[in-house]
Amino acid sequence: MAVEHPVTAPSGDQTRIHNIGYRSYDGPRLGRAYARRSLYSQSLRGSYGLGRSVKSKVLPMLLFVVMCVPAAIMVAVAVATKANELPVDYTRYAIVMQAVLSLYIASQAPQSVSRDLRFKTVPLYFSRPIETADYVRAKFAALASALFVLTAAPLLVLYVGALLAKLDFTDQTKGFAQGLVSVALLSLLFAGIGLVIASATPRRGFGIAAVIAVLTISYGAVSTLQAIAEAQNSSSSIPWIGLFSPVTLIDGVQSAFLGASSAFPGGVGPSTGEGVVYVLVVLGLIAASYGLLIRRYQKVGL
Repeated sequence: MAVEHPVTAPSGDQTRIHNIGYRSYDGPRLGRAYARRSLYSQSLRGSYGLGRSVKSKVLPMLLFVVMCVPAAIMVAVAVATKANELPVDYTRYAIVMQAVLSLYIASQAPQSVSRDLRFKTVPLYFSRPIETADYVRAKFAALASALFVLTAAPLLVLYVGALLAKLDFTDQTKGFAQGLVSVALLSLLFAGIGLVIASATPRRGFGIAAVIAVLTISYGAVSTLQAIAEAQNSSSSIPWIGLFSPVTLIDGVQSAFLGASSAFPGGVGPSTGEGVVYVLVVLGLIAASYGLLIRRYQKVGL
């Protein structure tokens, strides 16, 4: 309790000194693991605007609906027409909707890290038991998890709908599992690329523009070069050109190992040997993104 000590000033006025009575914290110390989980949880919630203003919820929730509505329509058509298969394979859905995914990652990657840079709160995180690696892992895992939810939800809609349409259970379960593997790789790759770009600037607007530019321009350039290669009867070079875009990288991996049809011109996907290169490039980019983020925040935290 605060204690008041009356003191008579030379002028005759009464002055009071308040003993606030600060006490040291003697509760449980939850440590780095709890801080890391808390940062992950809050970052994941923030990726969908939860716990923030209504304005912050509009875009991520709208994109979530846009991802799921086409899947629901496909299911309705399959059930109504008693089709023997779904209009789109599980492994193809995320590739078809890649524009929505690019917009989501462009909007949420800067939200995840640019605000901390802009308001210089990163050193405050590191003044506690949390370390650079903890911060990066939590942010990386949260954005990858948010993107996985965005891409896996429509696959779940397709799967449930396929079962309601009484399509073959074994085939649908296998396709659904392959689709989940594909979107898991996509989520890690896109999250890493998005965070690396967004962490380069504290300005959210610049981060959004940069992420959109990298994802869309690279895909457009690669698709154009592949079309030119096909027109010039150079089909053997098409798979190698696909190594230079995140979207075509995922397309190549799933067409080589997950039984997916390729979206490359002429349907020429990578062979098994070329697919190994695709897998190594994807894993290398994910690891490189993590390493770049670690080095970036080691400098910021100084």
